[in-house]
Amino acid sequence: MRYIFERDTWQEIYGAIRKNKMRTIITVVGVTWGVFLFVFLLGMAKGLDNSFKSQFNDFATNSMFLWGQQTSIPNNGFKRGRGIQLTLDDVESLKSQVSDIEYVVPRNVTGRWGTPPGQFVRGSKSGAFSVFGDYPSVDKVSKKKIFEGGRFINEEDIKYERKVCVIGEDIYKQFYDQGEKAVGDFVKINGIYFKVIGVYKASRTGAEGDDSIFLPFTTFQTIFNQGRNISWMVITAKPDKNIVKTEAIIKKTLKRLHNVHPDDEQAFGSFNLGEQVAKVNGFLTGMKLITYIVGIATLIAGVIAIGNVLLITVKERTREIGVRRALGATPSEVRGQIMLESIMLTFIAGLIGFIFGTLLLWGINMLVKSNEDAPIVNPTVDLLAVAGALASIVVLGTLIGLIPAQKAVSVKPIEALREE
Repeated sequence: MRYIFERDTWQEIYGAIRKNKMRTIITVVGVTWGVFLFVFLLGMAKGLDNSFKSQFNDFATNSMFLWGQQTSIPNNGFKRGRGIQLTLDDVESLKSQVSDIEYVVPRNVTGRWGTPPGQFVRGSKSGAFSVFGDYPSVDKVSKKKIFEGGRFINEEDIKYERKVCVIGEDIYKQFYDQGEKAVGDFVKINGIYFKVIGVYKASRTGAEGDDSIFLPFTTFQTIFNQGRNISWMVITAKPDKNIVKTEAIIKKTLKRLHNVHPDDEQAFGSFNLGEQVAKVNGFLTGMKLITYIVGIATLIAGVIAIGNVLLITVKERTREIGVRRALGATPSEVRGQIMLESIMLTFIAGLIGFIFGTLLLWGINMLVKSNEDAPIVNPTVDLLAVAGALASIVVLGTLIGLIPAQKAVSVKPIEALREE
């Protein structure tokens, strides 16, 4: 193995590569492209994964939304088309009867689904916006980003039916000058004065946007005369429970409570966030798998190309190899030189591909990092995966180099010297 560290060995390898510059460059491009593609696709897949996680970072992913609709099947004397109105009694029943549930959050809103919006007035300015009636627990399933100096609704607000509100960032921009303090200000909602206690920033996964208003649930019920009715509820399953199975149990329970036929699928509308998250995770996993398949296939194709070129090189260097054998070069030395050439080409090509792929990902990250709505977030690549890829191409380069190396060793000195 000492010949590996000898200067003459590397000079011979350099000389052999230099004789066929264009062929070597074209061959190396195959492996470079394979590693570049592998790094780039892996980084983009990671960026999509990061983007998805950032969107749902403030939302419990094992959650579902449920609301009442109309029955589609007659049951126990009730005709089809009967409207289902959810109430606080349903919330209490689900809490006590469905053990898989962690949180049941009743919510109310006006200004959505055909209901009139709330009238917001500050000074001489006015506007119509959606008004939500919520409990503090909504913040546990859908985190609200409150600007510094403010707060969200708390239990005291609920208990004493306080006339306080949290407004969206868009409303703040419409009714307040830049830098003007909103917290502590008084505004009118449907002719009643409310104290602003916070300004929230919209979440990409929230249903509220940044042009809505939050009131304490009890205050909302009184002002908008809702009694015990609710618009919908957000339900979160316990961490060790399957939200899809929990949804089926919840609907079965509500059908029984509202005298709905067991086979009626129209009486309750729902959106299962956990199920959608699972689908997206499946898509991302599939994308990563495709990335590995495409990257590895491209790498193998590039390494095979290097082997083919080395076979041609061995054929062209038959006379040179014969002279070396005649001067005393051992088969292992001849074999080692060809294999070193293969390993060196694959490693350098892979390293160049890694550098270019990383630089491109860095450039993309610089372009999108200031854009909160970008579909790609921090597209990085797992160094362990890249190290594995580089190690793999070195191994492949070694294995593929065995073929031309063995071809070189099989050259008989006398026959090689006769080669024209």
